[in-house]
Amino acid sequence: MVTLGVIADTHVPDKSPRLHPRILEIFRAAGVQAILHAGDISTPGVLAQLEQLAPVYAVKGNRDWVYLNHLPLQRTLTFAGVKVGLAHGHGGFWRYFQGKVQYLRQGYQIENFVRPLMADFLEVQVVVFGHTHRAVNLQKWSPLDSVLVFNPGAACCADQKENIEPSVGLLRIEDGGRLAGEVIPF
Repeated sequence: MVTLGVIADTHVPDKSPRLHPRILEIFRAAGVQAILHAGDISTPGVLAQLEQLAPVYAVKGNRDWVYLNHLPLQRTLTFAGVKVGLAHGHGGFWRYFQGKVQYLRQGYQIENFVRPLMADFLEVQVVVFGHTHRAVNLQKWSPLDSVLVFNPGAACCADQKENIEPSVGLLRIEDGGRLAGEVIPF
């Protein structure tokens, strides 16, 4: 079995002064073999801290244009024969702008984030994303597919208005490609 640590929206130092120590404890206790960071990292020091535990694979979020502009917007990775699509979820400037307009009109609608991601990652078994600051762990997105859609939620901060705690995730890939996602609030 392969266990991946999944994290997004650390926002250090713009929304949080540092990476919460509980994150490292959770990943260490789970024995993660790699860590996926789904963007809005904000500073390279976060990646350096995470790399002390396991190799880190990261993508650029909408807040990563200054210090982490070298990161890709999305990437496809393979672990134990399972293809994982990793993106922040904002999709570049134009999609980000459209998403903001949709949010102002309709409020939070998970479909507005997941549909474009599913179009970006046609040949994967898992799509990991961030950006929304809301955890998502859906094994079957539509009747036509069985892609796991996974967002660990925001690691930086709680949203008291929405009653959302900071969280990270674990993604387990068992022999035969069976997948299990777990969101861990802290």
